[in-house]
Amino acid sequence: MFRSLLRPAARLSSFATPASSPFIRRFALSAPRFLKVDKDSHAYPYLHEKKPIAQKFTEEHEYVNLYDDDSAFLGITQYAAQALGDVTFVELPEIGERVEKGDTIGSVESVKSASEIYSPVSGEVVGVNEQLESEPGLLNDDPEGEGWIAHIKLDNKEEILSGEGLLTKEDYSKSLEED
Repeated sequence: MFRSLLRPAARLSSFATPASSPFIRRFALSAPRFLKVDKDSHAYPYLHEKKPIAQKFTEEHEYVNLYDDDSAFLGITQYAAQALGDVTFVELPEIGERVEKGDTIGSVESVKSASEIYSPVSGEVVGVNEQLESEPGLLNDDPEGEGWIAHIKLDNKEEILSGEGLLTKEDYSKSLEED
């Protein structure tokens, strides 16, 4: 496989112009995405070091990841991000805001439509992804990772563990196949 991929490039390199030569170094004008990760962010350990103890989904195409400190990160699923198209604006909840299960906590606007974000859990918003205000397209690039929307300190983690009104990954995948 590698041999067949490299062979055409080797043949072309003898006819290559200096601008396309493999020996000329090219520099990117923007930093690679992995360099933009803020290691000082309160979300960094959750997204890059810890594993969620449970992950559930809603029928409105939102996900919620439960962590061992009784907090959860929520956002929209990959399916929702693709259905929305290019995201142009994200309205985030306020830090310190109390939310109940089913409350509207924000919205996502795209070139195709606008959609409300509903909280699948009850608790207090302890963090929001402020990066989405300046880079709403992050929801399209990595909605279930760096594109998280809110971090909520849960009133009761059993809301997630019992799964009332929430779907497992398998059930969510099946619901997408039925649509």
